[in-house]
Amino acid sequence: MDEQLERPERQERIVVGVDGSAPSIKALEWAIEQARRTGAKVEAVQAWEVPTMYGSGMMVLPGGEEFDNSARQSLEAAVNNALGGRLDVDIEPHTVGGHPAKSLIDMAEGADLLVVGSRGHGGFVGALIGSVSHYCVSHATCPVVIVRDTD
Repeated sequence: MDEQLERPERQERIVVGVDGSAPSIKALEWAIEQARRTGAKVEAVQAWEVPTMYGSGMMVLPGGEEFDNSARQSLEAAVNNALGGRLDVDIEPHTVGGHPAKSLIDMAEGADLLVVGSRGHGGFVGALIGSVSHYCVSHATCPVVIVRDTD
């Protein structure tokens, strides 16, 4: 039985969290390089939350649409900068309203890889890799790569 079963070709998915910080930009760059090597599709995700305001004063906060537009502009700039003018990787940007860690886990459902940046400020695991990174490692259903900002 030398017959090979034909499997439908499936493009791998790499989900990467981007928040504009230096560690997240490094994570995006790493995900793009990995996609160049493997032919995977990159889904760049930026999550946003409307801040909760406590106190007795009345405050007018921008609506979710403004947060989403700002996140979308920030994400598009980060993706364009990380690509460096090359258009050789399939990248799909997503902005999501919600808690960053939970949003990344939801977006990474069925993904082949989740990539996040580390914070690198402190002594414990949560502080060393960042609370979002720690949450992702603990809850993701796919492998997680944590990229350190070594600059």
